[in-house]
Parts: sequence; structure tokens; C-alpha cells
Amino acid sequence: MAKTGRFMVWVLYSLLLESFLVHGIGDERKVHIIYMGDKPRGSYSAAEAHHSMLQTVLGSTFSARESLVHSYERSFNGFAAKLLDEEVEKMKGMEGVISLIPNQILKLHTTRSWNFMSFSESQSNLLAPQEGDVIVGLLDTGIWPESASFSDYNMTAPPAKWKGTCQNVNFTCNNKIIGARYYKSHNSSKNSDDIISPRDTEGHGSHTASTAAGREVSGASYYGLAEGTARGGVPNARIAVYKVCWSFGCSSVDILKAFDDAIADGVDIISVSLGSGWPVPYMEDVIAIGAFHAMRRGILTSNSAGNSGPYPYSVSNYSPWSLTVAASTIDRKFVSQVVLGNGQIYLGNSINSFNLNGTSYSLVWGGDAANYSAGADTDIARYCYPGVLNSYKVSGKIVFCESLNDGSPSLNDGSAILSSNGVGVIMADSFFSDVAFSYPLPATVISTEDAQKILEYIRSTENPTATILIGETWKDIVAPHVVSFSSRGPNPITPDILKPDLTAPGVDILAAWSPIAPPSIYFDDKRSVDFNIISGTSMSCPHVSGAAAHVKAAHPNWSPAAIKSALMTTAFVVDPNKHPELEFAYGSGHINLTAAIQPGLVYNTSEADYINFLCKQGYNTTDIRLITGDNSSYCNSTVPGRAWDLNYPSFALAVEDGQPINAVFTRTVTNVGSPNSTYTASWNIPSLFNVTVDPPVLTFSNIGEAKTFWVSVNGPVISQQPIVSGAIVWKDDVYVVRSPLVVYNVLPGATNSSSYLLKQSKFDGSSKFPKNNFLRQNYN
Repeated sequence: MAKTGRFMVWVLYSLLLESFLVHGIGDERKVHIIYMGDKPRGSYSAAEAHHSMLQTVLGSTFSARESLVHSYERSFNGFAAKLLDEEVEKMKGMEGVISLIPNQILKLHTTRSWNFMSFSESQSNLLAPQEGDVIVGLLDTGIWPESASFSDYNMTAPPAKWKGTCQNVNFTCNNKIIGARYYKSHNSSKNSDDIISPRDTEGHGSHTASTAAGREVSGASYYGLAEGTARGGVPNARIAVYKVCWSFGCSSVDILKAFDDAIADGVDIISVSLGSGWPVPYMEDVIAIGAFHAMRRGILTSNSAGNSGPYPYSVSNYSPWSLTVAASTIDRKFVSQVVLGNGQIYLGNSINSFNLNGTSYSLVWGGDAANYSAGADTDIARYCYPGVLNSYKVSGKIVFCESLNDGSPSLNDGSAILSSNGVGVIMADSFFSDVAFSYPLPATVISTEDAQKILEYIRSTENPTATILIGETWKDIVAPHVVSFSSRGPNPITPDILKPDLTAPGVDILAAWSPIAPPSIYFDDKRSVDFNIISGTSMSCPHVSGAAAHVKAAHPNWSPAAIKSALMTTAFVVDPNKHPELEFAYGSGHINLTAAIQPGLVYNTSEADYINFLCKQGYNTTDIRLITGDNSSYCNSTVPGRAWDLNYPSFALAVEDGQPINAVFTRTVTNVGSPNSTYTASWNIPSLFNVTVDPPVLTFSNIGEAKTFWVSVNGPVISQQPIVSGAIVWKDDVYVVRSPLVVYNVLPGATNSSSYLLKQSKFDGSSKFPKNNFLRQNYN
């Protein structure tokens, strides 16, 4: 079978397996979410209403009780139930139902990183007393409460606003971790190592929690690599944990229940480092639904952008009321060098904690060590898949493994060499050239160009030898740049809303880890660590969650939109020459937490603004009244429209192919800087189009005063233009408030039809990444 064919069979198998895990087979009942909007006012009992609806559809009280999985009734209205296909159709037609969503299994998408962002330990402690009143809620794999990152030393009792609980099942909370819940409606991992409690068995949840709000821990490292003081962005903030992810993934019915609880519990920031692999409308996306109701209660949701980059339209979590974070590098990278017997040295990427002390070992090409008894041949063994190597030829040697050379990631987890008693592995791959991984044996990943030279050495030498040097930390002089795996825009649902919103450190991040989770990409690695180095937009998201919590501590009365605006408009400008996708890679820029505390002006967006936006997305008055629980809400028009008047901190203009550039954006800024101040507009715009800002000067006399302005963008007919960008900047004597402006082409009909865009961009990240443990653990 051709190489690409083998890879696609693997992908197809993964998709079929996931479908089976989620839906079962045949006429089995399948779990669905019935979303019904806001909680009705008055003495309405949501649980009774949900049972009544199920009883009507299923025909008996017993069946209704057995079918119900969750009732969402604390922060919004809805429920999850197991239904047959014909029951799904009956439920769709019932009064009060906005959307009916099949359950999905979603994917999990530091010493140096905070200092790299010029946010020192002394700065992080400036707001220590206020930080104690901020609660960061994390929807993830749980947490390891005994980690030093979650010590409550010298911390006072939780703030009075906290209404949550701690599920003390093999778990104990403290004044740092003030709440912990777990949700497990899915039974896929009955025989796994999952612990049925908020305790983290995967490592991912402990890593994200400590990145956002971990205490300061000196001497942290991964086997001596990246040694330093580990800390989160808000070390004195409180943590509330909502375990929704297990070894099999994250069930959407549990995610929505966790949102329901987190909102009612009283968290201030919600951090969600997971997402779906394909785009769906806003009110069919559980994370978008949860984030919308969180926004209504003053809570900002920070989301990971996804790990399906660098492909366009791959960004996850694109709702305008949430903050979407891409992943970028910091000024540190991990390398491990290969030294051949002929003295040649080749550089590879690897978090290599193993020391061979310079000893050389025999070097064998995987293709020369085929396990013919298992049906393998040279063409298969060269890639070192599990089970294809001859252990007699590999034992005691370093193995060189080739790349697929078809644009697919071809790294293995080292298990094939380890099980064959190999000493180490040299892998060739150019797909992962900007990120390193850790392995259960000495290993490094070189370029495909250098791989050819090593292969030539093996073939031309009677007794080839090599050694792999222990990992080193090198300076990355081009940081930050958005890493290749980080998902890219445009926004697959609303092309006039720029996504991602910004970028933050997400590559080779050291943070807390569960000591019972594997410390490398090999699932059966039995070593134990308290801190681990991993990469993903899952790592960049909690950096922004911590930053948002810091801004919230400084400005407790700011709305979610104001906090989001402060982070976006003060971001560092990213070098566009490093990224052909421009803002579709990095949004407004790289997070600059120090500046975000005092942004000068903010783009404040109200619930009414988002309702108007949803109307223009095609939702009608009936839908809106259910979503808001307010019978006075209405849509002026049912005709889909552009999003140019949503008060967003960035500007995006999608132009249908062959049409002229012509748009007018309405924006309002609120003064949060000096009481008496005058801001002047400037813009840096390519010659392709013209921009006018009216008025060009805004004068404020009070803090909290708001001013409206209009931005007109005009230009010639454009065709097949990927993206051109500039910026609108407001300046006074102290503050600089910057918003990117992007113009790009889409196909005819795409600017006002969400369903059209869904057809154009519907793909799962698994079309490029097989869903094995290697990617689950590292591309989070």
C-alpha cells in the first residue's frame, strides 16, 4: 500500500473509533444536548420541565429518568439525554428548544515564559491582595492537589462570593484550590487508569492550572532542563477545577454542565484549553454557548485556538464573546545533537533528558532491520512503526528512522525502538521544525536534509556509529513567532470577526504535572515527574487566562469585553515577515500584560451588542428571547447582515471575489486612562485600499466617557487576495491603542451565509493528525 494510503487508513480508523465511542452502533440511544437558552424567571423548575419533555417524547416516567444525563439549570436552561433517532426528531419540534446537539468527544488542544513577556515576579506580586479575590475556573483533566504549585501557604480563606464545592473523592481542596468537580457521563474508560475524582491522571490539567495561577516554586525543572522558578500569571489567585476530560477525550455534555456550574459557583475567568475539530454554528457549539452565558454574568472565557495549523480556516473557538489564543515561541528552544563516527555533528530538536556520556553505539537504518516475520519489509521498516523492527538487529544500537516525506507528521513515540532493546533513535522530520518533544529513551529529530547525509554515511561505512548528546537549552533569537501547529484564521463562521484574537507562549512550556502521568510522548513511560515541558495552544490559553485574571484583579468592575480589549489593543506588534498568514496567525499581536493593565481606551461590548450580532447571523426573535430569557428582546431584521457594527477591538473585511472594497465600521471606545485626554487617530494601511476615520480626534473629559467613530474602507475590485493588513491606532500623550485591520477575499456568498462557510471549511484536525496518544499528550 502506498505511504499516503497507509496514513489515511490510520486516520479513517481513528475517526470510526471516535464515532463508535461517541454514538455507539445500530439503534443504540445516543446522547444529545437539548439547549433551551436562559433560565426562565419565576418559580420555574428546570428539572421538572426536562423530565416532562422527556416523558412526552419517550412515553414513560421510568424511560425519562433513565434517559436523562444532565440537567443544565444553574446558569442557563437545557439538558442532555440518551435518545433514539426518531426521538431526536420529536424533540426538535418541541416548544422552547433552540438547538439539539449530538454529543461529541472534543480534543485537548514556566519559568521562562512570563519573564519573556517582560512580566517579572515583582510585577506579578504588585496586585497580590486583589489577586486573592479572583477565581480562575479551568475546564480540563483535573489537577494534582499535592503539587507545590498549588500550595496555599499564607493564603487566606476563599472570598465570600465563592459558592462552589469540593468533591472530596480521593481529593482535598485548600485555600488555593477552592473548588473541584468532576463529570463523567461517558463510560469509554471503564478499564483505563482514570481516577474517578477531580484528581489529574493525564497531566494536562495540572499544567494549564499552574501556568495560569500556579504559586512560585523555585528549582523546578524537567530532569534538569529549563531549571528555574515556575509560576503562573496570578500566583495568588484562587483555582476552581472542573474535570471534563479523561483518557478518551472530553464529552461535550460534560463541558456544558461544567460551564453551568462554574458560572453559578462564582468564578471570574474561565480557561478552556480544548475544542472541536470542525466549525459549527454558535448555538450548536457547547463552548460558545457556555462562554455566552458566562459573558452575560461578567465572566470572560479564554480559549485555545486549536492545533490544526498551519492550514487556513482551522481556528477553533471563534465566537466573538470569547478570547481566542494562538501559540507562539519564547526565546528558548531545546536541542540535542547527533555525533557520527566520522566526526560530523547534526542538530536536532528534542527535550532529551538521557545522557549517553559521549559513548558511541552501532548505528542501524530502520530499513535494514525489517521484521519479516511480522510481514514488514524495508519500505515499511524505514519509518520504525511499532512491530516492524527486527529486535535482533536493533538491540544495543541507535536506530535511524526516515520521514514519510508527504507533508504528514511522521514522528514516532520511541516505543518501537524501546521494545526492541534499542539504545536510542534519530528521527527525520521537517514538519515539526519549530517544537521539541520528550521521549522515553535518548532521541532527537533532525531535518530531512540532514537525514540524507546520515543515510549516506550508514550506506558508505562498514561499521557506522553514533551518539546522541544530552539535551541543551539554546537561545531562540527569532522569537516570538507563531508555531506551525497553531490553528489559523479566517473565522470559519463569521468572516468579519478576526480570529485568533492574539498569540501567547505555547511552545516548550514548563509547568506542573501529575506524577502518575507519562512524562514523555510514550503512553507507557513509567517515569514520574512533578514538572513537564509540553507544547500546544492549550499552553498559550492559560497564559492569557492568567493575564486576564491579573487585569481583573486591577479592575474588578471591568466587563469581559473591556478585559479582552485591553489585552488585544496593547499587544506587541508581531513581525509580519515571519508569517505569510499575517493576522490570521497572530490576531492583534503577542500578549503584553504589563501594558494591558492601563490600556487608555477600551472597546466595551454589551450583551445587547452581541444579541444584535446574533440577529445578523440569522437567529430570529423567538431564538433570541429563549437565549436571553427576556421577552422584550427582538431582532430588527431576519436578513443576515455584516458584523461591521459589533464593537470589536479589531477590524476584518471579507470581500467577495471580484467585488470592490467598500465598508463602514462603527466603533465606540470608552476612556479608562486620564480624565482629560485627547486621542488622535492614525493608520498604517497598504496602498491597495483607502481608509478614513471620522472623527479623527476624540476628546474626553471624564473616565468612563464613551465616544463613537466610524472607519470607512474603500478600494478597487480584488480577486484571490489572501490577506492585506494594516492598523488603526489611537494615541494621546501616554497611551497607544492599536487595532489591526485586515482585508481579504472569500468566494461569492460566503460573507452572509454561515452554512456556506461551514461547507467550505468543514474539516477535522485529524485529517492531518492521527488521534493517537502522542498528539493527545503534546498537541493540546
